[in-house]
Amino acid sequence: MDKLKEEQLIKFGLHIKKLRTELNLSQDNVALNSDKLIKATISDIENGKRNLSFTTLLDLAKGLGKHPRELLEYNHYE
Repeated sequence: MDKLKEEQLIKFGLHIKKLRTELNLSQDNVALNSDKLIKATISDIENGKRNLSFTTLLDLAKGLGKHPRELLEYNHYE
């Protein structure tokens, strides 16, 4: 994976973790609120280790109780 993609995954993961912690949710809570996610997948996303699919994005949004658009609202290039 190239360096730019890696950096983007890390930034996205940090954003997701921030959203989750602001909502006072554990990774277990998010997994329980979603349809198919498990804690390990959420951890991989938050740590920038997973390039997720569109359906995973939708499930993550459901687990966080957010609209999928909100998961993408962060500064990608900062």
